[in-house]
This record gives sequence, structure tokens and C-alpha cells, in this order.
Amino acid sequence: MTKKSMFNPFNESNNDELNNESIDFVDFAKEMAGVKKLDQNSVHFHQPKKKATQFQAQTSPTRYSANVKEKETARAAQRFHFSDQYEPYINENETLSFVREGYPSYLTKVLRRGDIAPDLILDLHGYTKQQAQTDLADLIQDCIDQHIPCACVVHGVSGGVLKRKVPHYLMQHPDVLAFHQAPLEWGGQGAIVLIVNLGEELTHILGRDL
Repeated sequence: MTKKSMFNPFNESNNDELNNESIDFVDFAKEMAGVKKLDQNSVHFHQPKKKATQFQAQTSPTRYSANVKEKETARAAQRFHFSDQYEPYINENETLSFVREGYPSYLTKVLRRGDIAPDLILDLHGYTKQQAQTDLADLIQDCIDQHIPCACVVHGVSGGVLKRKVPHYLMQHPDVLAFHQAPLEWGGQGAIVLIVNLGEELTHILGRDL
């Protein structure tokens, strides 16, 4: 077993080491002469950034909500209002079809054959008349804003109030040029497909004059 060496102050090699350390300490003391001692009574860190106050944190959401409310208010003011008093005659024994006066009858043929597919679908299941009127007006306006010529309105096949009222509403809106009972793939007797007036853009889409 290897024995650990013990420090012997009378060992000459140890004395040489002590002498060398003493000389190093004296040299260090000479180098540091005249250097002023630095007090360490306090420690300073960078100040953290201030946290946003409750008002600042809520500023953006409040402004966003206000903007949304303003937009909704503006849209409500411009929204088309349907009348429940207007009830044109519709022969319930015939397939539902309508073309606005002054526009070609081929528009309903385009809808019936599915030559133009709806890009927006509004499902009115569970709606009241007031809710249906609001969303129907918004649907038509969205079609105009997004340059969508055809949409579909699903009212159901149960023979409820909306199945009777939706055609009346569509006939009132000046931007609905035509509508027809939907092809089977879009709901058949439970839905209506319609064409919205996009002006010359619609002529280009259909490839025919209006």
C-alpha cells in the first residue's frame, strides 16, 4: 500500500517551497501598493422592465372590440331589410324557380343543371325568421364583396315557416337575379341555389350576356 507523505517543516525541500511562496507574496504586495480598497457595501443590478399596467394590457383588446362593434354597427346600418308583409304568389305545385324581370331565363337553367356551383352555403336549421333575415342579407352582401356569383341556402324539407319565407325574402333583394330549387347534390327540395348580381364580372363568369 502506498503511504501518504506528511509535511515536515524540517525537510529542506519543504523549506524551499515556503521560501518561494513568501517571495511571491512579497512581490504581490509590492505590486498592489497604493491601490485603494473597493467597498462592497451594495450590489446594483439592471432594473427590470416595467410590467404593463392593467390598462395598458387591456388597451389592444378594448380597441379591437370597439373596432368590431363599429364594423358590425356600420354593417347593420347598410344591411338590407326584408319584409314579412311581402308575400308574392308562388305555385307550390311547381318546382321553385325565379328570374328577376329584365334578366334572361337561362339563369335558372344554369342553376337547375348545376352548371355553376355555390361557393357559400347558409344553413338555416334552428333559425328564427329574424335570424334568417339577418344572415340571408349578410350572405348576399358577402357574395358581392367576395365576388362570388352563386350561393346556397338550406331551409330544410319539413315544410316549416322558413321554407315558405326564404323565397319571398330572396325575391325582395335587388341583387338576387335568380334562384332555383337546389340540385340533389346541394340539398334538393330542402335548399335553394341563387345567383347574385356581380355586373360585368358575372357576364364573364357565365360566358353569356345578361
